[in-house]
Amino acid sequence: MDMKLTNRLALVSGSTAGIGYAIANALAGEGSPVIVNGRTQAAVDAAVTAG
Repeated sequence: MDMKLTNRLALVSGSTAGIGYAIANALAGEGSPVIVNGRTQAAVDAAVTAG
């Protein structure tokens, strides 16, 4: 599905785990740059490398 999100910046809170991670991953898969945030830098790093 093309949601026409290419080059549309997304900020997803709680994007290192659970539903927030799934949403951030789906948006990135549609071509949107995603700002990832979480409680610790280690969690952010893990989410970025896993995605």
